[in-house]
Amino acid sequence: QDQLVESGGGLVQAGGSLRLSCAASGRTFSSYAMGWFRQALGKEREFVAGISGSGLNTLYADSVKGRFTISRDNAKNTVYLQMNSLKPEDTSVYYCARGSSVVVTNTPYAYGYWSQGTQVTVSS
Repeated sequence: QDQLVESGGGLVQAGGSLRLSCAASGRTFSSYAMGWFRQALGKEREFVAGISGSGLNTLYADSVKGRFTISRDNAKNTVYLQMNSLKPEDTSVYYCARGSSVVVTNTPYAYGYWSQGTQVTVSS
């Protein structure tokens, strides 16, 4: 059974940093794009960042560009989201997801497996 196990969430003050990790199992990790999404209270789930199977291509939401960095270590079957200069509006539950191909995209419908989510709270 495929599984995505996420960690690294927590509480941080505005301007601080966190790094989320997501470890995958069950399939050949490098064969699939990976993505990060978030869903705040009362809001729809939104795309945050994505990375192709090789790690050579990345996508970012405009709201996080220049502050967040997605990366992957295929030898460890792990994808990361480094979050710097955090803002209160970044407060959300963050999810990692595995795509259906090596091509990175920003639509949640292209991602078939999801982590359990981890809470990120940024205080003012």
